[in-house]
Amino acid sequence: MSDSWERPIAAAIVLGVAVVVAVGLRLLTSRLGKRAGDTRWAWDDLFAKLVHDLAVPITVIAGIWISLKVWDAPRGTLDVLARLLTAAAIFFVSVASARLIAGSLSSYALARQGVAANVTIFANIAKVLVIGIGMLIMLQSLGVSIGPLLGALGVGGLAVALALQDTLANLFAGVHILAAKTIEPGHYIRLDTGQEGYVVDINWRNTTIRTLSDNIEVIPNQKFSDTILTNYSRPGEEMSILVYAKLPYEIDLDEAEGMLEQVGHEVMKEVQGGVEGSGVFVRFDDFNDSSVGFHVILRSTEFEDQFRIKHEYLKRLHRVMREEGYAAPYWHHRVSLQDAPVRNGNGAGGNGAANGKGELPA
Repeated sequence: MSDSWERPIAAAIVLGVAVVVAVGLRLLTSRLGKRAGDTRWAWDDLFAKLVHDLAVPITVIAGIWISLKVWDAPRGTLDVLARLLTAAAIFFVSVASARLIAGSLSSYALARQGVAANVTIFANIAKVLVIGIGMLIMLQSLGVSIGPLLGALGVGGLAVALALQDTLANLFAGVHILAAKTIEPGHYIRLDTGQEGYVVDINWRNTTIRTLSDNIEVIPNQKFSDTILTNYSRPGEEMSILVYAKLPYEIDLDEAEGMLEQVGHEVMKEVQGGVEGSGVFVRFDDFNDSSVGFHVILRSTEFEDQFRIKHEYLKRLHRVMREEGYAAPYWHHRVSLQDAPVRNGNGAGGNGAANGKGELPA
């Protein structure tokens, strides 16, 4: 074999070895990623993902460069290919770094706010910034002057900002919502426009809410930040519940108060979502046509639990009233009938009980 073929063949062998090594690293990092996924620590998953993303491109780029050196390519060709390979390496490192930083922010959000947290706005901003900086470095490595480019971007950015003012308004509104910490993913909120539910995600354009019926409502961040809302998860998840009911007038209110409190303590202790040991308060607040109205104040661990607690309280109260023999406060009234006064001896009504009274229940 002549010397003219030795270098190309050696370069091809080096490149082939690099490809084999890249495939081996890919398979190895895939297994490492599965092992890391079984652990509770999130950072090993991120590291395994980073190695998995960079294994093939960096190994292949290194193999191409070594094969070119083995081939002893011309100096000019080496310079051009060196710049191209450097730019490609910068690109792949930028993309992998963007994923790493975005994953780190997501892991931090999950650690602080729980499993329900899913804030993508910061992750998206981090990706754009890292990839943007990487692209500028890549252009600089190719010999492109980024000074005029930055100036052009500054002028063009104004036009883009005017064209995308609604999008940018939603972006900054979302950042403001998260920075103010008025709401976070997992909180139950109600807007003055009527929408209510659990906050699922706040991204660069809108806020997603999951209603109690498991539907998704999407609200633009700008409108969301301008509306008046009630956060049922602040200052704490626990909340008071008002249960309204009625009792008949015949019942002794002092005994009824003790009965109502006892039923409330049982519900707080035995029903899921109740706060055991919390105070149960009874407040009689009105007299109506046939009963005495009252409110019972209970506690629930979160907003959604209030429906179960009200349901169980009214069921148990109804059962206790039946066992104690208290009649239900049905609506009723009495009608009193009285004969018209007699005008003369032969007047109408003389044949009946002129001075009699009768009371008939309605």
